[in-house]
Amino acid sequence: MKKKEFSVPFSGLKQGKHEFKYVVNKEFFESFGYTEFNDANVNLQVLLNKMSTMLEFELQAEGTINVDCDLTSEPYDQQINSDLELVVKFGEEFNDDDDEILIIPHGEHQVNIAQYVYEMLVLAVPQKRIHPGVEDGTLDSEVLKRLEDLQPKEKKENKEETDPRWDVLKKLITDK
Repeated sequence: MKKKEFSVPFSGLKQGKHEFKYVVNKEFFESFGYTEFNDANVNLQVLLNKMSTMLEFELQAEGTINVDCDLTSEPYDQQINSDLELVVKFGEEFNDDDDEILIIPHGEHQVNIAQYVYEMLVLAVPQKRIHPGVEDGTLDSEVLKRLEDLQPKEKKENKEETDPRWDVLKKLITDK
């Protein structure tokens, strides 16, 4: 999947709303040099509202991205659901300094939204990625077993032995 596929031609379209659908996969992220995702299957719906002086884009993404768990390194499918609104105005020269407003030259006849799709999807994945099986205890992993074995063991002998000086002070608290 190349970035060119995300060029939306608007010059031949009538004013009003137009819908475009895309499927984003791993190749899309690799075209940006981003390799943290193992796989991706995201449905992207782009709604373009063409007006005489500007364009309004509503991007909605829903699907799964396969990532590695931060705790166990086990791959799992992370559900994502994200949306983005983008306003495209016409001006003298190209300007994308603002996150929500894109200015393109008057002579342009298409808008490439690939960078906005990329940023929206990368930000939709949580920063801390934890396999759902770790949270509910159903994941059977060698890493989890090893971590459990390496946990410090508490000695019960130390809990039963207390300093007699503290025992006297504890009585003061309870003997009110």
